[in-house]
Amino acid sequence: MARAAGVSAATVSRVFNGGRVTTELAERVLRSAAELRFAPNRVARALRMQRSSVISLIVPDIENPYFASLARGVEDAAQRKNHSVVLCNSDEDLDKERRYLDTALAEQMAGVIIAAASRSRTDLSPFTGMPVVAVDRRPLGAAVDAVVIDNQHGGEQATAHLLRSGYRRVACITGPEGTSAAEERLTGYRVAMGEYRREQGQDQAQLRELIRYAESGTESGREAMRDLLANEEPPDAVFVTNDLMAVGALEALRAAGREPPRFGVLSFGDAPWVSLIAPSLSTVGLPSYDLGRASVGLLLERIAGKDRPQQTMVLQTSLQVRSSATGPAPGP
Repeated sequence: MARAAGVSAATVSRVFNGGRVTTELAERVLRSAAELRFAPNRVARALRMQRSSVISLIVPDIENPYFASLARGVEDAAQRKNHSVVLCNSDEDLDKERRYLDTALAEQMAGVIIAAASRSRTDLSPFTGMPVVAVDRRPLGAAVDAVVIDNQHGGEQATAHLLRSGYRRVACITGPEGTSAAEERLTGYRVAMGEYRREQGQDQAQLRELIRYAESGTESGREAMRDLLANEEPPDAVFVTNDLMAVGALEALRAAGREPPRFGVLSFGDAPWVSLIAPSLSTVGLPSYDLGRASVGLLLERIAGKDRPQQTMVLQTSLQVRSSATGPAPGP
């Protein structure tokens, strides 16, 4: 093939292994490959290189649009570098997550990208011999590269916007305790509310009455919102830490006759469908696709044996204001 394309064997190897090569040379090699009906034998190549070209991606909930977008970013970036991706759904189950990690090690996969089921209990210490990148959530004590989002800043953005819009008793529905992303978003909420309540001379201890923990789905968001509305002093707005829970919260509000924007709702995630909900949902936008792409870049550097210090990339959020959080109706 090198002879037919008029290039060196090393150039052919770089083309099929995702190395650096000019567009012109790559086109010549691929044209010759098509003419010769050549298909690279991936099994033989893996044996020769003593590693697979398969990456394991482990996420907690693929039904969550955030993780679906992240997975797409991983797949697109991996495919461009001639790597395949096996998607594993842990369902926030530590035993299931551990089995997927064990399988990746036993099958000698090229590496693992993992959004950990638990920041405090996911254990990556047995996998020091395999390239691993933590994405979205870095397990405590894990000496691995990571790509994360500034969740705390996003939580502050969301809560501060609700307060600026005229809402005064802002609640928070957050994810399961022990989930780092949910905890960081809750911390952002606490910071913004703490500053506001200090300015107003209000009791900080009462903030606990406005916080509810829930699972990550629609039903749990609905139940948490119902519980908040049953408070002796119910809230007039809510910050919800993911879009699916926000849908449930909206359903509970609609059933109680407390629809936005009179009752403010601001979510976290900016799934593609949130602008189609009536009323359209204000959210904190997440660069989930870019998160996936960046994690592949870090992983491939480790797979290639690049020696560098442990690295953490932090991506920023963006506030997307729509009709669900424009401010309460003015009083009479």
